[in-house]
Amino acid sequence: MNRPLIISDCDEVLLYMVSPFRTWLAETQGVDFHMGSNDFSQALRWQDSGAVLEQEEIWRKLGMFFDTEMHRQEPIPGAIEGLNSLSDQADVVILTNLVDKRQQMRTEQLAGHGLDARVFTNQGPKGPALQAILDEYQPSKAIFIDDLPQHHRSARETVAQITTLHLCGEPELAPHIDCAHSAGHADARIDTWDKALPWLEEQLQKENA
Repeated sequence: MNRPLIISDCDEVLLYMVSPFRTWLAETQGVDFHMGSNDFSQALRWQDSGAVLEQEEIWRKLGMFFDTEMHRQEPIPGAIEGLNSLSDQADVVILTNLVDKRQQMRTEQLAGHGLDARVFTNQGPKGPALQAILDEYQPSKAIFIDDLPQHHRSARETVAQITTLHLCGEPELAPHIDCAHSAGHADARIDTWDKALPWLEEQLQKENA
């Protein structure tokens, strides 16, 4: 039988993203980032006018950040150590919503923080990408970790059998993220790795019981 498989997102699960993105915007782009709700499109405003950035400009800023500023991203406490610990019991891969040209950059970024894992890039809902990964690995059990509820919904709608953990490790963002567990799309919502790791270990032990 194949080993269990853990499929983890990266931004706000393993590495902080909003915090360094906000700092970079303020320091170099003349943009203030304030996450007062779960509406990301209203969070970025020009410092000189207070006007909300157009959606196309938001995507352009995000692209610039990932192309030149990924070195600003630091690990969420316990995340890298947690996945490395779990790799003794399961295969670990990363499923990140970045364009494909940034796959190698993300792989090297995570390796620099001490996590050597295969990275899959994706755009849009993650359910189909999850299914493709499961088709390749044929694991005995699959666990999916992500910070965004829409990806848990996509997983539930696409994959027949998968355990899902909703984890948003950015404290400033977590209160504004709808809970996938409450919506019935995740098996648990845990936002810190010191509590998530025992839960994940328990899920793997259930497989081996």
